[in-house]
Amino acid sequence: MRKRKSVLRLTISYIILIIIAIGALYPALWVVLSSLRPGASLYSEHLWPDHFTFAHYKELFHNKQFQYGTWYVNTLKIATLTMIFSTILMTLSMYALSRFRFKGRQTTLTVMLVLGMFPSFMSLIAIYIFLLQLNLLDTHTAIVLVYSAGSVLGGFLVKGFYDTVPRSLDEAARIDGANHMQIFVRIMLPLSRPVLTYIALTSFAGAWVDFIFARLVLRTKEKWTLAVGMWDMVNSFQNSNFTLFAAGAVLIAIPITILFIFLQNFLVQGLTSGASKG
Repeated sequence: MRKRKSVLRLTISYIILIIIAIGALYPALWVVLSSLRPGASLYSEHLWPDHFTFAHYKELFHNKQFQYGTWYVNTLKIATLTMIFSTILMTLSMYALSRFRFKGRQTTLTVMLVLGMFPSFMSLIAIYIFLLQLNLLDTHTAIVLVYSAGSVLGGFLVKGFYDTVPRSLDEAARIDGANHMQIFVRIMLPLSRPVLTYIALTSFAGAWVDFIFARLVLRTKEKWTLAVGMWDMVNSFQNSNFTLFAAGAVLIAIPITILFIFLQNFLVQGLTSGASKG
């Protein structure tokens, strides 16, 4: 009887996982095939195209009306700089909050925790006014600064990892004559490679696909990111360019997909390393 229940449970689990996998993969497959389908219609009688074409991918880079290549470069630049600065800021700040004891430390952690509970778009008006006064509107610098500074609020995973590192390592290094910076660079950074990979990738992915803030700040078409440009593509022409939109979406997904495939082991290690305190 127990064996039958176990088999039944396992069968139901597999059925549920298959349904979830189909629900996750079908939309992605539909977009990929739509990008290779001739024409520009949103509707198609068959999922699989009668014949394939790469005309939509060529049009993305040859049609000057869309400036897709410029948007791609802009987004890549913003996402890369955000990844670098976010990782540096988050690593240094969380290391200080984890290993040092100073006045206001607990208050700082409490404020960060409370602020992290609210959606980030609630501060858009205040950030907009602040950037307006600094003459930073319609600049990529504003995007990178806000993304990088805002990522620190979500750095408790990094702090949780540093909390798990035994303080005996620090003490042994100090006995050998190492200062705080040497301990951080030579001991902490090599140990924190998985969690650093995780926060770097999530910072890159967040900046790569963000729309709300980029739409608020960037006004010039030449400075748009992919998310803003693709939104304008659909908003201006509605469904007449859906296959072109699908081609653009596929190209957007390629860098993130490659990064997740090659760094998935580091992602798992990064999540588990900072998830509990030993």
